Amino acid sequence: MAVQYDQSSPIYLQLAEKIRRRILRHELDPGDKMPSVRDMAVQSNVNPNTVQRTYSELERMGIVESRRGQGTFITENEERLEQLRDEMRQSQIASFVEGMNEMGFTSKEILSGLTHYLEQHEEASTHDTT
Repeated sequence: MAVQYDQSSPIYLQLAEKIRRRILRHELDPGDKMPSVRDMAVQSNVNPNTVQRTYSELERMGIVESRRGQGTFITENEERLEQLRDEMRQSQIASFVEGMNEMGFTSKEILSGLTHYLEQHEEASTHDTT
């Protein structure tokens, strides 16, 4: 399966975003060891230098920690991971609201539509489990 990257954004940032999302989904947990730069490069179909830049960016953000001679690990700082979760939620909400506003929807219409959608989705989920 070929990995697809968006040409409008640097690959290292896209890879960092994928890793952050994996952390939020608990596919990667606090303290987990990240694949080596080489292994991640092969998995992601990118140059090892790109992965190194990704890991450096994640470390700068406080999401991973490098341990000399051991590798790169997901931070065990739960407060930082909760902050990451909040930042990503706010970013998604801002993007959604901006798009809806560009289409001419008011805040009231957005909220009403979102509430309706969530109620339908919750109802559908309830029916799927019974």
